[in-house]
Amino acid sequence: TVNSGNKVYDGEALTVSGFVGETENGIPVTADGKTYYVKGLSASATGTNVSDSTSVNATGTAQVVDEAGNDVTSEFQVTVNPGSLTINKRPVTLTSATLSKEYDGTALVNGETPLATEEGWVEGEGANYQFTGSVTLPGATAPNAYTYTAKEGTDFNNYSISYNEGQLSITSKEAKYEVQVTVNSGNKEYDGE
Repeated sequence: TVNSGNKVYDGEALTVSGFVGETENGIPVTADGKTYYVKGLSASATGTNVSDSTSVNATGTAQVVDEAGNDVTSEFQVTVNPGSLTINKRPVTLTSATLSKEYDGTALVNGETPLATEEGWVEGEGANYQFTGSVTLPGATAPNAYTYTAKEGTDFNNYSISYNEGQLSITSKEAKYEVQVTVNSGNKEYDGE
């Protein structure tokens, strides 16, 4: 049986090679209480990205020898089970900030506020964010919505992204606005009208 290997994507290559139980003498197998060794086979695969996940198959021609090194291949039928190389998606959690302000007549938007949670990217990888949420009226709320695009060198296929939104809200002013209005004035000389 070819070895298998798996890991969560980390930007580094994973190499799977060799066979289960393999020793410097070969791959040990037992028949009629005796140990034999399979030689002449090799297996290797390397992958970095989730898309590189694959079966790992053996190449070469199997040779079976006994403990004394005698070739007894003709007495055996060798079946090779493939292994596997698996790169699993890396979890990433994204959550925009929850923001609030007192009503002032202008819209509340995310602006330059960073994400409240941005966890899981491999170093040097990540995303660029564009915020689209907006709220203006007192008592109103809206999701702090955003979109994201991959930074150069980032393949979203290597990630399982959890997208979450904070909230934007406008509170009523604690103190009422003080405004003044002035009634129009007018004058004229008496003319009976």
